[in-house]
Amino acid sequence: MKKFTLFFSLLLFVSRSQTIFPTFIDSVLASDGKYLKVDVYKPAGCTGQCPTILIQTPYNKLGFSLAGLPLGVKYNLNSSNYIFVIMDWRGRFSNLGAAYVGNPGTGKDGKDVVQWIASRPWSNGKVGTWGPSALGKVQFNTAKENPANLTCICPLVAAPQYTYADYFPGGCLKTEYVDQLDALGFNMSPMLLANPTKNLLWQYSENTTYRPDSVFVPALMIGGWYDHNIESMLAFYNGIRTLSPVSVRTKHKIQMGPWAHGGNGTAYVGSSNQGQLSYPNAASDNDSLAVKFFDFYLRNIPNGYDNLPNISYYQMGENNWNSSNTWPLSGITNVNYILCRDNSLKTVAPSPTASSMSYNYDPNDPSPTIGGATLKPTLKQGPWRQDTAVENRNDILVFSTETLANDVVMKGKAKVTLRVSSNRKDTDFDVRLCDVEPGGRSMLLQTGVVRMRFRNGYAPGDTLNMSPGTAYTATIELASTCNTFKAGHKIRLSVSSSNYPQYNRNMNTGGAMYPGPSTNTLVNPVIASNTVFVDAANQSFITLPIENPVGMREIEPNELGVNIYPNPTKDVLCFDFSKKENTQTEILDLNGRILISKEILAHENSISLKSLNNGIYFIRFTNKNGISIKKILVEK
Repeated sequence: MKKFTLFFSLLLFVSRSQTIFPTFIDSVLASDGKYLKVDVYKPAGCTGQCPTILIQTPYNKLGFSLAGLPLGVKYNLNSSNYIFVIMDWRGRFSNLGAAYVGNPGTGKDGKDVVQWIASRPWSNGKVGTWGPSALGKVQFNTAKENPANLTCICPLVAAPQYTYADYFPGGCLKTEYVDQLDALGFNMSPMLLANPTKNLLWQYSENTTYRPDSVFVPALMIGGWYDHNIESMLAFYNGIRTLSPVSVRTKHKIQMGPWAHGGNGTAYVGSSNQGQLSYPNAASDNDSLAVKFFDFYLRNIPNGYDNLPNISYYQMGENNWNSSNTWPLSGITNVNYILCRDNSLKTVAPSPTASSMSYNYDPNDPSPTIGGATLKPTLKQGPWRQDTAVENRNDILVFSTETLANDVVMKGKAKVTLRVSSNRKDTDFDVRLCDVEPGGRSMLLQTGVVRMRFRNGYAPGDTLNMSPGTAYTATIELASTCNTFKAGHKIRLSVSSSNYPQYNRNMNTGGAMYPGPSTNTLVNPVIASNTVFVDAANQSFITLPIENPVGMREIEPNELGVNIYPNPTKDVLCFDFSKKENTQTEILDLNGRILISKEILAHENSISLKSLNNGIYFIRFTNKNGISIKKILVEK
């Protein structure tokens, strides 16, 4: 029986009272002699030659009749300044009959359709492409073929490369993602399960699909902070900004909004509602920018698009748009928040006394996936609270900062470093980063995982089982995000050994990971007793990329005329002022809490730091000449 795709299945819920029909249906003679059917939507106002937006879908072009056209057009075709041409991929739906063994790839078909559009009497010869996910990947394939009349591309939540990390983050299969790809007809699981290490096949795949030099036209990439393609999109964007042809290299832009991948409930690129949160001031901003992009390149309208910043990104928490010309962003400080025995996250070193915390992980009762960068329609997607169904379990360790006195502005990729042990040969460590609201609601930002047999790397020769009771370092990289933890909130990191079904369940045996082969088979699983160390000798911590810790900048010495020494320091910090004045002096931690406050008299030149633990702090001097803020490092 023919499988419905996720996209088409959702369309069954769309009211049949709103339907838009193609102006006409046509057939394109492809270069191999086969015909490809296309739907053409032509606005009544397009009486002469108009620009065209091409959409290539594996999910049935009929879906656009039911759900409406993109870019805000929906069912009002005559409001559009563009003709839309929509085509099923070869071998799917209306073009099922065009398939044969070894048939041309989607890029070659895309090139044929672009050139066919340009030859039509209703075309002005300029063609752009648009579409999310698989409809985005195919645009890169089309661009690689460099059709003469392709003018620009706008892929959403998509990048062209197929990388090991896309499917095996931390060496662990993304179970629900791969299962959903199979349900959509991509049938990737046999290949994936046969290649669970980063072998020569993966090296070939990454080398041949990461081709930023093959994008010959301006690209506007649009993504979301709750999507699963964040890192591949940012990597490819940086690639085309440096390696695509010089003639277009400076024309590429990217927009990252507060959005999930889509295809699941009310969360999609451009929607206001994302999981249990809402971002109304970002709603449809993707469409607004895309229309401006197309107007500039397809209609030659001087609307200032070319002068916009290269990167526009949404800062969640503050809930506003920011911009930059580079990624990663400048002006960022990596701050370590250390896991402590009292379930706190601190920016100072924990007690030197040996200490650890343990829990049991049962593969038959895994910690559940509640929200996040999921794809399967049975799962929640985007930001969902973790305190009611995840953090209250007994198979998880939860660490939180104190209530924040100041905003903590995170911009970029967090990394978790854990010192761990287990009584089993292999196990996983999963982390969830959350923003805890004043009422206690713990909202998910990002997740990550590492399978311990891959702690030294992902190549076949890197894998190594654990020795029970031995301490190891587990490193987990989280995808980039931009979120401001507001004053009154808390930063939270939880550690468990499962997040199922987002990630595959480790059976803890050290044996075959995917017997069957299957994405989700348990064969004689065993319970693991897993330990996280939380002392000074075995520090576990999360490194957050913070902009201006405690909202301060270091003011140059000549603004107040103060020098501090030694730095790093131990128990006493000395200082010299160019103008002797009584000065209010405060020591603050990275969350803005004042730990020491003292008035330093004009004849004094030092302050005791004996009460401080090792760590990074700020010292703030205030007198009638102004304010000076310096970063200091305490090392005892």
